[in-house]
Amino acid sequence: MGDWFTIDRIDESSFIISEYRHWEETHAYLLCGKERALLIDTGLGICDISQEVRKLTSLPVAAAATHIHWDHIGGHRYYPEFYAHEAELEWLNGKFPLPLDVVRGMVLDRCDAPEDFRIETYELFQGRPARTLRDGDAIDLGGRRLEVLHTPGHAPGHMCFWEKETGYLFTGDLVYKDELFAYYPSTDPEAYAASMERVAALPVKRVFPGHHSLDIQPEILVRIRDAFRGLKERGLLRHGGGRFAYGDFGIWV
Repeated sequence: MGDWFTIDRIDESSFIISEYRHWEETHAYLLCGKERALLIDTGLGICDISQEVRKLTSLPVAAAATHIHWDHIGGHRYYPEFYAHEAELEWLNGKFPLPLDVVRGMVLDRCDAPEDFRIETYELFQGRPARTLRDGDAIDLGGRRLEVLHTPGHAPGHMCFWEKETGYLFTGDLVYKDELFAYYPSTDPEAYAASMERVAALPVKRVFPGHHSLDIQPEILVRIRDAFRGLKERGLLRHGGGRFAYGDFGIWV
């Protein structure tokens, strides 16, 4: 696997596993409790993320997807115990809204893949989750508790994971520094705005995005919320509304 994965430590029981050799610069998060661990997202699946996880913990690990997009579930095949939101179960059962050849093209786009990687063998992960998640559910890792926040907009079953005790918010594709996507047919700009209202009201101490820069502060939640408010006031919060830049982030609706 070489240097496909980059590991960063958040604290003594929390880790970031990043894939910087692809333009999406995806991040997965390993959170360890006293009894079990949770892996939030599993990256592209180009290399085996479970090998990296085993270096960091000996606890049993379950995987939870912020949403069922190819760049967040690629390593789910290594985790028979995985969780997904009820609104996206069909995407795990042959009804993902993009054809496989389109997904394969995005995997290869601006990707410094390992020499032994073969795109013709790349498949969309499919399967039945061990647990179906809903808004307000709790995930107990033993002395560590995460709350599921259903935050649709980028995807119908998109979830953020909120750890109240630490103030950690794991945002998936709802929040990151770069252009935020709400233009696909499967997105919902109005729902995205409502989700931003919700997370911006939380007492967040640290933001952990699904992509790109990890140098991101909680104040961005308010700025993104306000940007969506502005688009709504201008009548642009709809598909085809346009692409808008706000400095360190953008919105495409």
